[in-house]
Formats: sequence, structure tokens, C-alpha cells
Amino acid sequence: MKRFFKPIEKDGSAKKPALLPSKKETENEEENKKKREPLKFLTWNANSLLLRVKNNWPDFSNFVTSFDPDVIAIQEVRMPAAGSKGAPKNPGELKDDTGPSREEKRTLLRALSSPPFGDFQIWWSLADSKYAGTALLVKKCLQPKKVSFSLDKSASKHEPDGRVILAEFETFRLLNTYSPNNGWKEEENAFQRRRKWDKRILEFVMQCSEKPLIWCGDLNVSHEEIDVSHPDFFSAAKLNGYIPPNKEDCGQPGFTLAERKRFGALLKEGRLLDAYRFLHKEKDMDCGFSWSGNPIGKYRGKRMRIDYFVVSEELKDRIAACEMRGRGIELEGFYGSDHCPVSFELSPHATPDSNQGCEASKGSAIIITSTAPCHLDCGQPGFTLVERKRFGALLKEGRLLDAYRFLHKEKDMVVASHGLEIPLIGN
Repeated sequence: MKRFFKPIEKDGSAKKPALLPSKKETENEEENKKKREPLKFLTWNANSLLLRVKNNWPDFSNFVTSFDPDVIAIQEVRMPAAGSKGAPKNPGELKDDTGPSREEKRTLLRALSSPPFGDFQIWWSLADSKYAGTALLVKKCLQPKKVSFSLDKSASKHEPDGRVILAEFETFRLLNTYSPNNGWKEEENAFQRRRKWDKRILEFVMQCSEKPLIWCGDLNVSHEEIDVSHPDFFSAAKLNGYIPPNKEDCGQPGFTLAERKRFGALLKEGRLLDAYRFLHKEKDMDCGFSWSGNPIGKYRGKRMRIDYFVVSEELKDRIAACEMRGRGIELEGFYGSDHCPVSFELSPHATPDSNQGCEASKGSAIIITSTAPCHLDCGQPGFTLVERKRFGALLKEGRLLDAYRFLHKEKDMVVASHGLEIPLIGN
């Protein structure tokens, strides 16, 4: 017989009801989650992600588990974009309209859903064929505010060949790029393609933003002689005896003088730091390179550092670590690729005083007391850092001279014009 009454509980024996979090506490917790940001990063040119999944995945998975990155940026995914033959492609999705492509997609996604990769959300930017392409994996608990796929702010489309993924977080932007190789010959338009790319990257970096930049990926350039194992070998390298007309285009792609000069100018004009070289001043013949030539043949032991984390100078004090994760001429830690992963770590962000204003550039006559949209815009109109940077870039790119400053090197406090009318001549 069922009992239709509840026994009377003794005093003090009843369980106390659990205290539910207040609405304000819940909102604060959600707000704190939004403000969390990635601190550990990994970039890797996989040289075909599908091949790495088939041949090297257990070792790479163990490495990722050990390092525990918040973000993984991958280049040379080499998976085709979705879309049937002759139809428009969707660079943000993997191709699956044929039997082989469906199987390849299943293989790849199965690997990326297994530990530790199941904790990440993935964005793709893919080429039409098995060429180039990038991917960005971000832990699901640290989602970006926005993800785009072009160097142009106004563009909604992906870059050709899927070379760019840009993620915006609470306090910084993360740019993952697979920069095009310079190539060996002017006639094949490779030099022109690379020059155009470098110009667009410079324009992107110079665009004003209130958030600093972390730029990572295979940048396909070794900035200084210290960044290659054998400078003389790479400087003299040529393909089938071909010598470009311009001597600055001679040498190994990625180590030509023209590329290195442009990269140096980009760092200077964009106020950017090479995070690895900032921490490691000396050449490291064992662990100081990210790309290695074929272990068999004339490129055996010939190595270059062409994979980077480049950061805005304002993040300098937060750079905690940056390491090449491979070593030696036997490609230890390369996981089947010809590139090894590169890791980067930031120290936690220090929240600035909310009442702190934006100071003018040194030497400016005006101090801005309210927060400007960008620190580069602070100061007297005509003397803001962003205007001066653009003008300097204009002179350099246009090969122009300031005629007055060319003749008058010293400051003249007595005879000086208003300073806004400047005759320019070609140099």
C-alpha cells in the first residue's frame, strides 16, 4: 500500500537549499569570460595537413597536449575549398562533393575532433585546389570577437589561395598568414606578386587600430644573416643558372636583399618586433631555424628562420617566450613537415586605469585628455604619429625628397615657414 504522507523530519535534519548565484554574479561571470584572452600560441606550416594527419598525428597531438596552446595557426593546409567543378567555391568549408573528397574530409575532421583538438573551434581559408590555405584553431572558451579573411577591412571575401585569417580578441588582433614565396624569376611574375603582397601587408599594418597586432605564420623571409644557417650559400643560390636582372633579387627566395629590406622597413614603419629575435640575440645553429632543406642533397643542413611571431611594440613588455620547437638537421620536432612549429607566450594583460587619457606624441603642443580611438591619432593635427608615418611612407614609396630639408639639415628657430607647404621632388 502506498504511503500518502511524508514522514516528519527531525529538527535540523532537513537539507539546506543550495544557494543559487544571483543575476549580477552570473552577469559578472559571463563578462569575465568575455574578457579572457589567449596567452599561448602556436604557428606551423604543416606542408599538407592531411598528410600530417595520416603520418604524424600521434606525435604532433602529444606535442600539442604538452604545450597546451590557446591558439594554433596553420599554413599550407592544402585542402580544396567546397564547391563542385565549375561552380563558385566556399573557401571557409572543406570540399566534399566527390567520394575521395568526402573521405579526406572525414579523415581530417575525425583527427581534429579527437583530443586535444576537440577543445578548439576551427576556421578555414582554403584555395580552390590542394594548394596553400590556412586554418585557425582557437579554444572554445576563448572565442574571438570577430574573424575575417582579408587584409582589406571592407572586404568580406577570402584572400586568393586562402592566405589570411584575422581574429580580433578583447585586447589585440591576431593575423595568421601564409605569405607567397618570392620565386626565382622575374618573368614568372613571382617577384611582382611578392612585392605586391609586401605592399599590402605594410598598408594593413599602417591602418589605425586601437588594438595591437600579433602577426604569425610562414612569412617566407629571413630578415638577417643570423636567420639562416649558411648566408653565403643562400645569397649565391640560383635556379638552373638563372640570374635576375636586379642584383637585389638574386639568391634564395626568402633571403634576397630586396625581400629582407622590405621586411625591415615593414617592422620599422609598423613599429613591430620580431618576438623570437627580441628574446634570442645570438645565432643558434641547433634550435634557431624553422625551415630545413631536404636532408639528402645540397640542401642538407641548410636551414632558415621564415616562420614568425611579429608583435606591436606596445606588447613588448608582455612577451614571455618565443621558441622554435624543432632542432637539428634530422628535422627532430618537425612532425613530417619541412617546417617546425613555433611557439609564443604572452604574459597576462594588465588592465589600464580607465581614467587614463591618451597622451600626445612627444614634442606635440597639445595633450589629449580624453581617450582617442587610436593612440597614433593623438596630438596636434599635422603632428600626430599616424600622419607623420603616412607622410614618411609616401616619401619612401614614391621616391620623393623634401627639398627644404634636403638643403637645410639643422633646425632653424628664427626663419621657419608655417611648415605645411612642402615642395617635393623625385629622387
